[in-house]
Amino acid sequence: MSKVVKVEVGGQIYPIRSTLDAKYVGELAAYVDTKLRAASDAAPSSDMLGLAILVALNIADEYFRVRDQHSTVHGALNARALELEQLVDDAIAQVEASKAVNQS
Repeated sequence: MSKVVKVEVGGQIYPIRSTLDAKYVGELAAYVDTKLRAASDAAPSSDMLGLAILVALNIADEYFRVRDQHSTVHGALNARALELEQLVDDAIAQVEASKAVNQS
């Protein structure tokens, strides 16, 4: 069920309709507001649209870096899982071979 959460970003109040938890939406808005203020401090002569684009690019960069890091870690874990699976398969094969020799 969606609800309206009022948040403040850049000194403006925005009603946000969302199914997300209101506290979480507030945290998102606070994060964007912090980024907006930092961009404004870095480029005080920029207009609001320009600042919004800078903030969007900054957040997209953060997201891409985390995504790429996750992908690298996930790939390494998959490779390790395959190695472990091969070790288990080899151990099972050795046990079966040993049973076959003992039964002969």
